[in-house]
Amino acid sequence: MAQWDRLRQLPVAYRQQLHELYDRDALPMDVRHYLAPWIEKQEWQRAARDHAFAMVLFQVLLENLDIQHSRFVQEESFLLQHNIRRYKQNFQRYVDDPCALATTILWFLEKEKEILESAELAEKVQLLQVEPEAMETSSQQDLERKLAGLRNEVQCMEHTIICLEEQQDEFDFKFQTQKLEAVVDEARKKEQIKALQLLVNKLNNCRKSTLSGLNDILDRIQDIIDVLVKKELVEWQRRQQKACIGALDNVCLDQLEKWFSCVAVCLFQVWEFLTKLEELVGKVSYENDPVKAQNPTLQKRVDTLLRDLLKSSFVVETQPSMPQGKGSLVLRTNVQFSVKARLLVKFPELNHSMKVDVSMDKEAPQIKGYRRFNVLGTKIKALNMAESTNGGMVADFRHLTLKEQKSGGGGKGVSDISLSVTEELHIIYFNTVFELKGFSVELQASTLPVVIISNSSQQQSAWASVLWFNMLSQDPKDVMFFANTPAATWPQFGEMLSWQFLSATKRGLDDTQLEMIANKLFGKKPNYDSCTVPWSKFTKENTPDTFWVWFDGILMMVKTYLEDLWRDGLIMGFVTKGKEKSLLKKKKRGTFLLRFSESVIGGITFSWVEITVTGEPDVKTVQPFTKVDLSQIPFHEIIRNYQILEAENVPENPLLYLYPDTPKDKAFGKYYTEKSGEDSPYIKYIKTKLVFVSKENTLEARSPMPSDMAQGEGLEPMNGLCGEAAEQDGDLYPLTPPLESYDPDPMMNGSVEDPEPPQDLLMYLNNPNLFDNDLLQDDQSLPDFSLQGFNCLLPQSCGSFP
Repeated sequence: MAQWDRLRQLPVAYRQQLHELYDRDALPMDVRHYLAPWIEKQEWQRAARDHAFAMVLFQVLLENLDIQHSRFVQEESFLLQHNIRRYKQNFQRYVDDPCALATTILWFLEKEKEILESAELAEKVQLLQVEPEAMETSSQQDLERKLAGLRNEVQCMEHTIICLEEQQDEFDFKFQTQKLEAVVDEARKKEQIKALQLLVNKLNNCRKSTLSGLNDILDRIQDIIDVLVKKELVEWQRRQQKACIGALDNVCLDQLEKWFSCVAVCLFQVWEFLTKLEELVGKVSYENDPVKAQNPTLQKRVDTLLRDLLKSSFVVETQPSMPQGKGSLVLRTNVQFSVKARLLVKFPELNHSMKVDVSMDKEAPQIKGYRRFNVLGTKIKALNMAESTNGGMVADFRHLTLKEQKSGGGGKGVSDISLSVTEELHIIYFNTVFELKGFSVELQASTLPVVIISNSSQQQSAWASVLWFNMLSQDPKDVMFFANTPAATWPQFGEMLSWQFLSATKRGLDDTQLEMIANKLFGKKPNYDSCTVPWSKFTKENTPDTFWVWFDGILMMVKTYLEDLWRDGLIMGFVTKGKEKSLLKKKKRGTFLLRFSESVIGGITFSWVEITVTGEPDVKTVQPFTKVDLSQIPFHEIIRNYQILEAENVPENPLLYLYPDTPKDKAFGKYYTEKSGEDSPYIKYIKTKLVFVSKENTLEARSPMPSDMAQGEGLEPMNGLCGEAAEQDGDLYPLTPPLESYDPDPMMNGSVEDPEPPQDLLMYLNNPNLFDNDLLQDDQSLPDFSLQGFNCLLPQSCGSFP
């Protein structure tokens, strides 16, 4: 079933999410609906990178809108005619940048998938009769018991107040009656006075008991607020910090809203009880009346508890994020972002009555060069229950932008500390006023610190700052965090790296993969728990190819091209070449594994084991494939079609078993395209890059295209040659040289024609014996081993050539 059709059949709550998603101008829901089959069939990922292809899709989109318009003309649908014409005019703004349109549509399709996945997960949970939070913590269970006890005590107090009022009415009635009667009998008068005195004493005791009970209730409420504000809310805030950088922590606020609202209701009931006592005292009072003495203190205490509870209940539910951003908390000037504030104390009578105002940096640090920003867009919204799928009181800001102030950021502040743009942290504030039943208090919520950039090239560095802050900081308002940046322990750091893969691909890093990364950072150690990673080692050393650039390059490659293979556990990925060699040498011929390159940014390669004529295992590898290759042919098709032509010209794929012993076709078969051989849509790539001729110890490309050879293609040395970090006798060393990036292969652009190979290369291919094999000799003076005359990826032994 088409994705759009599946979305339309979702339950109401998820369809509401869909409506919220398309409550934007970038892609109207009408266009998504009427062009659904066409939209879902297009390669928007490719279009986002390929301007020519994006332009083709852009033109087809406009043609489809014309077709729809003609259809509505025939159907005399006046309103739809108008809308489609307007949508087409709006899309004209992408005529100079069709890739931006492709990126936008791709983002919407990904968000749709997230809604579908959420709905499917909820359905599975319901079928299995498993609660989303199967086990409540003991502290939460204890809190539930306390709240149940509080509600019971408040109900009892309500009954007590009623009894107190009845008792006072009885005394008042008898006292007024006695005043009206003209009793002359002294004995009888004394009896009446004695009876009234007993009633006064009883009323006094009842008032004292009521006040004591109210004190007990406030003690109980104080205890619960301490748990809510100092524990549960703090833990939620920490979970939200971690969730912002990829952790799959539960950040749902529904339970907290239930608890906060329960306490607030009870407090307002106590507030009403005290008001009632004040009213009763106004009717009947006497010397040493306990209500007169204690009620003001109790009222002040209730006001303080209410104020503390309400101020803590105003939070930012969804942190600021841009539609096509790398992650939340990275904002770009003049680009729209969204953010959602929520009041955890839910009173339906306040729906649409509390106005929320947005502002920036109320307490900006006075440091040199610190920039200031203005918030533009719809800055005032009312808290309401309509914009929340679960009925919470929210203010959902979807069209805010930031503009840097021209003055105020360039002068010298109190401190001489200077921060880079991506280390400069800013906070967005939300202000409102809570007013109910005569009680009023100003509330303020604030976002986690955001990094504000002005160019998309700063996103990677900005996201690194967001990761580091939210991994380590316990103070969500510490905008001076990077003035004295703390180091991360390896357990913290490794967990954060795993979150990046977990959030991007639904599969994190296992202990073995994390050990390889630790080895890369610290060298081989028996235990890494005591090791620390400084901020500089994460983002500054070996600039521009820092550790973060290397890791993020792999992450983006996996998310874009290899997500399914990674999620199914087919990619070992993070494994050193020394470890790879030791694993494969123990396996049968044709066993291979997939690993990420340590020197090529965003590169993946495979190595396999051969058996030499002497019966010894020999591990071979190829130069890493990058997005240049993977954008042309899926990696599983590379593995499927990789071939070597032996001396007898018999083609053979050396890749037989995925480590440890899974037959290749069993591991990757479900991903193969139905067409193969000459019918394969990737035949040009296969012929020019994946077929090799083997003659003893030399390998020749079957279809060379020399002028298309990109820098860095050819062989990737495994051990003892050059390129990546050396590994000797199984010892592992940390990465010290800078990482090496490679230029895109111009052959990958379909508009470039295949040039003719040079004559000396053709002579070599026709009769290699005429040459001294200089082309394939190992030159130790070169920084990396590559065959500049071949447009192919060649295997190589881990040892040197004979």
